[in-house]
Amino acid sequence: MSLIILSACSGSPPDNLGVDRGRLAPCPSSPNCVSSQADSGDQQIAPLTLQGSPSQTRARLVDILTGEPGVRLVAQDAHYLRAEFSSQVLRFIDDVEFLIGEERVEVRSASRLGYSDFGVNRKRIERLRQRLAEQPQEPVGLDPP
Repeated sequence: MSLIILSACSGSPPDNLGVDRGRLAPCPSSPNCVSSQADSGDQQIAPLTLQGSPSQTRARLVDILTGEPGVRLVAQDAHYLRAEFSSQVLRFIDDVEFLIGEERVEVRSASRLGYSDFGVNRKRIERLRQRLAEQPQEPVGLDPP
């Protein structure tokens, strides 16, 4: 019974995820979403800064996402990434999207269920922003060529 309750916490991904005419889906009216393309001050967050070229930034984001606990990369192409972040206890799922352009990375992070996220989506994007800006770690024990 508890497995059924916990699996119900994940919900299904919204039908409107992805890129439509160069834009990510708008945030719902609930305060559990942030987007760099949002008009609302509460939901608006700055886009990510490119780190090198768009393809270098994409590769860096993939590395960061695959190294995060509870993250599953579910869609990707040359300019778009979508990941599902699962909370540790109740397994709530948040959908996080990246639209990698020539000048910046547009972002959207939204909870599938509930009304408020207590700032989790904003904190996540800011943590990812910080990790993206950090220099990648060099392999230990290898001498440079």
